Amino acid sequence: MLALLCSITPALAQDDPFGDGSSDPVKLFERGQSAHSRGELAKALEFYEEAIKVKPEFAEAEFQRAVALVGLNRLPEAETGFKRSIELKKNWAMPYAGLGTLLVRLDRDREAETYLRQAIKLEPQNFLALRLLADVRYRAGDHKEALELARAATKDEEAPASIWLLRALTERATADNAAALISLNHVLEIDPGNLSALLERAELQIAAGKNELAVNDLKLAEPLIKGDKGNASRVVAAYELAGKPDDARRVAEVEGLKRAPQSASGGGLKVVGTPEEIDAANSDDPAIARKALEQLLTKNPDSAMLMARLGAAYRTVDPPRSLDYYKRAIAIEPTNPDYATGYGSALLQARRFPEAATILHRVIAAAPDNYAAHANFATALYELKQFRLALDEYAWLQKAKPDLVVLDYFIATAHDSLGEYGEALSAYENFLARADGKTNQLEIDKVKLRLPSIRRQIQLGQGTKRTAANPNKN
Repeated sequence: MLALLCSITPALAQDDPFGDGSSDPVKLFERGQSAHSRGELAKALEFYEEAIKVKPEFAEAEFQRAVALVGLNRLPEAETGFKRSIELKKNWAMPYAGLGTLLVRLDRDREAETYLRQAIKLEPQNFLALRLLADVRYRAGDHKEALELARAATKDEEAPASIWLLRALTERATADNAAALISLNHVLEIDPGNLSALLERAELQIAAGKNELAVNDLKLAEPLIKGDKGNASRVVAAYELAGKPDDARRVAEVEGLKRAPQSASGGGLKVVGTPEEIDAANSDDPAIARKALEQLLTKNPDSAMLMARLGAAYRTVDPPRSLDYYKRAIAIEPTNPDYATGYGSALLQARRFPEAATILHRVIAAAPDNYAAHANFATALYELKQFRLALDEYAWLQKAKPDLVVLDYFIATAHDSLGEYGEALSAYENFLARADGKTNQLEIDKVKLRLPSIRRQIQLGQGTKRTAANPNKN
């Protein structure tokens, strides 16, 4: 519900021949606000509408009427009311913020963004609009702008826990874990029982090797789960990562999470199905395999392995379906790094790079030698133009698989994008020396086009150089 966003006393004067306020729009409006503050929304609405009848161009009354309509869940009328208020008073931020809030509630983020930006333009410290726009941009995957907006919103001395939590999430998504931890501490100062903040902080503590502190947060989080299997899965996974398998098992059992048992030999899971169905599921024809896997899943509805197989099968042809299967697999086996890596790769396919980077970073923290996670994480970072971090991943990958020639190409283009032309030229030349014309022809052509320009830039002294004193300079 939209809160009462303001207390307004318009500077209007009207004759009131009867002395009872029945023809004075300001007095009618004030009566509406009084009823509104008591939660008497229907009565408040009557007064606002009477005020508008007396003075049709009463922007403040239109706005408060729209707020009351939201409270009464008459949302289409509220939308019309906010727009009417904007029409009457174009330079007033509050109806823009009110309409933006309503549109966010209706899952119309793109439309909401326009009105929220206008509210901030008119009133840079409109903290409601800043909070909502930060959330909209975070959901859109624009973590950089979301963080800027969240930082502006938390300048409000009365900033709620929710915006501090969003700030922490954006800081974590942009790999600033130290700042995220500070923001999470703010959340928990305001709201000590905030489950999301406890889980986020526990995961950060685990990544920093502070397992004891993480376990403290997980103990506080446990009573707050209340049958929420998604958060229960996070608690289980965090206990596993913190080296507390007994606690992980206990929570999984209490919350009814099915942790699929593996055979004693460590082999695959048993699947109920005919030999023909299982052969078809392993077919080299993707269409046949997908159909067979879906048939097997109807017989084995709790098989995380089949869900993950379907996630992989749909990754390039239907990314949304792939994501759904991987999410279902992770809900059953939250500590399986292969399923989480597959989910990250599906996010990459869907071009949801910030989310992919966040997931894959967590996988690597739990399974440092997971090559697929490193490879996908490198791709996500590269697409996010976080070239310095991508180079660190490429170095790891190159050490693990020195014969993978295409890594030289990505290393070269990352240095090139950072303006480190000397390092880029060296990597380009290494790539050309080892590249195969059959498999790398596209990259070879691009490099040959780039080489004359980069050599000229080096001759002119252009670009930047990495130094030991400042290796992270962009």
